[in-house]
Amino acid sequence: MAQYLITKWFGTFLCDGTSIQKEILFPKDVKEIMRRLRDIEKNMILAEEETLAKKTEVLINERRLQPLGSYVNDDSTFQDILIRPEDYGFTSELLHDASLLLAQERVDEQLQSEDLQVIQMVNALDDLVQTANLLSERLSCWAMLPTAKNKVKPFEKTITAVNDEIQRLQDQIELDMRTLAPNTSAIIGPLIGARLLAVAGGMQRMALMPASTIQILGAEKALFRFKKEGGKPPKHGVIFQHPSINGAPKMERGKIARLFATKISTAIKADFFTKRDIRSELQKDITERLQEIRKK
Repeated sequence: MAQYLITKWFGTFLCDGTSIQKEILFPKDVKEIMRRLRDIEKNMILAEEETLAKKTEVLINERRLQPLGSYVNDDSTFQDILIRPEDYGFTSELLHDASLLLAQERVDEQLQSEDLQVIQMVNALDDLVQTANLLSERLSCWAMLPTAKNKVKPFEKTITAVNDEIQRLQDQIELDMRTLAPNTSAIIGPLIGARLLAVAGGMQRMALMPASTIQILGAEKALFRFKKEGGKPPKHGVIFQHPSINGAPKMERGKIARLFATKISTAIKADFFTKRDIRSELQKDITERLQEIRKK
């Protein structure tokens, strides 16, 4: 006879429909409870669940447990069986503390996520470029005066150091983007892709955006001006930096921007959700569509 496999925050239980037949309780430790809650959140199967389901025909109502038994989501038995934590010596304070620890872990993981690291590098790159421009402008003004070489040389070294760091950051962004978002990097280029991520606020946010929003990322000021004053809406934002768009005749830029935005939308979804390599098919589609646009 099939048994019901039910997992609570404090343990895993096998039930025959009316009473509990077996159970494995979790350790009464905040970190251990948090670890199991985190694994469940990530759709992982717990060792305790595998142990109870071993050599037993089980019914389950969680999709993450499908490898262990038969999935039934409309059996009221799962709700009717009363399994209370206090009957096993588990307190609500323990769940509260474990939940707080889990929330902190989520925050830490988010702060360490690779796309946020890329965003910080993009922001740092912008700061360095602005600094380099200001220093170069200052040096140009200085060079107009008769000045001893030994007075200017330290300043020139500073500019060289800033430019070297700009190049290092660009190289690192490209390297990280080719690993983090290979499909997006192949379509629009790793540096432009990284800038799109920075404007969107991360891979997940960008993956959930429609292509029309991706198309005008970075053109927020122009969009606001259009909504306030009227006129023509912006046709492109950051993606305008791509040579296939900014190098195209003016009448074709809108169509090409829409094309790239659509393919970027598909690419970033693959990068974030499925991790599938679809670079070749996306590039093929872009090449064919560009030829059609240019013929017209």
